[in-house]
Amino acid sequence: MPTPFPGMDPYLERPALWPDMHNRLIVALADDLAPRLRPRYVIAVEERAYSYEGGALTFAGRPDLTVTRLNEPAVRYQATARPRGAGVAVVELPVPDLARETFLEIRGRDDRVVTVLEILSPANKVPGEGRELYERKRRRVLGSLTNLVEIDLLRGGQPMAMSGDGQPAHYRILVSRGHARPWADLYYFGVRDPIPDFPLPLQAGEEEPPVALDDLLHALYDRAGYDLRIDYRGEPEPPLDAEDASWAAALLRQAGLRS
Repeated sequence: MPTPFPGMDPYLERPALWPDMHNRLIVALADDLAPRLRPRYVIAVEERAYSYEGGALTFAGRPDLTVTRLNEPAVRYQATARPRGAGVAVVELPVPDLARETFLEIRGRDDRVVTVLEILSPANKVPGEGRELYERKRRRVLGSLTNLVEIDLLRGGQPMAMSGDGQPAHYRILVSRGHARPWADLYYFGVRDPIPDFPLPLQAGEEEPPVALDDLLHALYDRAGYDLRIDYRGEPEPPLDAEDASWAAALLRQAGLRS
């Protein structure tokens, strides 16, 4: 079943759904671009991990290699003598939660990164360590000749810094070409709009293939069965403003998803 919304479905922004949608959309973008860019470029799906401890967000890093020793003999421990009168209690330990974010790198055959494609996550849009770490990476990319495509499909949180972004919008796609900085193209759109196509920048002077993100997202919605996981009788997270909420309610009633 397709999404009832013409572009971004605001119900996909729900925290319980977002990580799955984010990772699936990254892979869908990679699968769409890889055959169109070969043999000059390859697409790499990269990952970074954040660890949450006591409500604080810290960067855990991405392991490059894990070495596991096989056939290690089991270590046997002698039970400690139990003191007389001792009891047993179930306790909870502060185990950090890990959140992983995926992103794309378009690389030349010499393995040089030509373009970085990011889909922003909630941790990138709220004050704290997660945003600071992403902003640090963003500054490194913007200070180089590497192209940056930054896709923001989240209405919540603070948009990334840029000058001239005076248009109110729910969603944004930034296309920053390394050779054209500090200027960049910002595609902005609302919940009522289809997601606009955008060009994928490669090396200067090369043809930029269009990316039909709206088509990719809608195909993914159907393929992943998100209609089975979304209750359209409630409100999205975060909620829409009054005017857009009224529009969305009428759309959902027309689609038979709300009475």
